[in-house]
Amino acid sequence: MTTPLADAMPQLSIYDSMTGRKQTFTPLNAAKVGMYVCGMTVYDYCHIGHARVLVAFDLAVRWLTQLGYEVNYIRNITDIDDKIITRAAENGEDISVLTQRFIEAMHEDAAALGCLTPDAEPRATDHIDEMQQMIETLVTGDYAYPADNGDVYYAVDSFADYGKLSKRNLDEMQAGSRVEVETVKRNPFDFVLWKAAKPDEPQWASPWGQGRPGWHIECSAMSTKCLGNTFDIHGGGHDLQFPHHENEIAQSEASTGCEYARNWMHVGFINVDGEKMSKSLGNFFTIRDVMAKYHPETVRYFLLSSHYRSQVNFSDVSLDEAHNSLSRLYHALKIAEQQKGETLTINDTSVNNTVINEAYASAAGQDFIAGMNDDFNSSAAISVLFELARDINKAIKAEDVESAWQLAQRLKALAEVLNILQQPVTQFLQAVIGDEQDSGFTDASIDNLIIERADAKADKNFARADEIRVLLKDAGIELEDSRTGTTWRRA
Repeated sequence: MTTPLADAMPQLSIYDSMTGRKQTFTPLNAAKVGMYVCGMTVYDYCHIGHARVLVAFDLAVRWLTQLGYEVNYIRNITDIDDKIITRAAENGEDISVLTQRFIEAMHEDAAALGCLTPDAEPRATDHIDEMQQMIETLVTGDYAYPADNGDVYYAVDSFADYGKLSKRNLDEMQAGSRVEVETVKRNPFDFVLWKAAKPDEPQWASPWGQGRPGWHIECSAMSTKCLGNTFDIHGGGHDLQFPHHENEIAQSEASTGCEYARNWMHVGFINVDGEKMSKSLGNFFTIRDVMAKYHPETVRYFLLSSHYRSQVNFSDVSLDEAHNSLSRLYHALKIAEQQKGETLTINDTSVNNTVINEAYASAAGQDFIAGMNDDFNSSAAISVLFELARDINKAIKAEDVESAWQLAQRLKALAEVLNILQQPVTQFLQAVIGDEQDSGFTDASIDNLIIERADAKADKNFARADEIRVLLKDAGIELEDSRTGTTWRRA
């Protein structure tokens, strides 16, 4: 990670879902940030909606670190749940085997998307004691009650602020509800903290009998264990705002008597071709599905190109546009390298700090900071990168190689915190992703055809030169001529 921008630190504002407005970010500890993000229920491969959450909070961690904060990033793993139990039974495998397989797959997907590893990934099954302690506190304080069926429920009527995050009024919900009241519940919206054991299900001993925890209590117990009773940022997908996060607040604040989280961040939905993603609609895509067709960095760029709170439409068209846009940025770096006759080495620690500091001190850098400090607005930050790319092209046309080189360094340096544009240029532009994009030509055969084309042009055999260009273009290989020679990229 790069040199911190201490002077920019006080300017960061974050939209808080609780207050419904942006507010200046002021952590509990001036130098440290505690952030908890609701992670995955590991019974299947992560889908593109999960990818958006992964990338959004990865960006937040990177920018907070860039500003000089020491970030303690916690993302939990739900490894006991109804869906997990059902899937393991369907597969005829042990639950621990199922969950471990999908935990490893999740880590592979996150790494492919260029995401940092969280500082801790607490698993629900490792924190049963903490959950039981919190439940006992809630029962003792009359916020929860054991029911006749062996379950323990949280009494939503007992928490006066229930609904404050989602802006829902409990009386209105009850009046308009069609929920059939369970005889064991005092209120139809009471939610389970501890589930009585069922045959052939995982179970633990408790003061209320054998059983397992409810979903909501898991995050309350793990977040407070890792970050304390109050921490700086709690995040997750927009779909978790109610009831999950609402229930977390009720449990945690009733148990500790403290404010739970000071800032609430929620990531917007992803629609597929204008419709909500759903397996029943046949428009459900795992991260792996998408990365089989598109470069992982293209997927990351696509997710960063919209503000994390906005609703995004996912389609092949939008991914194609993202790939073309990212390729244009890489192309700007490419022509600067060609004209300079050098390779950009921003990640070389010997030059890193100087180049990074100069980039952020520039006018473009100040615009980039302003965008990122405005609620992690990656869309605004990316627009600055395109301005730099245009300036590189202008400098090349004006034959000002040194200015183009300096701008290219600036472009790559600013993009570092987004974790894009950090690969060698040819590695990205010439990458083969999936069978559909395999041209049938090896890199060596392409290079040989380029040499043959150059010889044909030198011999004034322009028909053969054009034939080679068309042959490669039909195979998805774009040739790019410059004063220093011909290079290629995959369309």
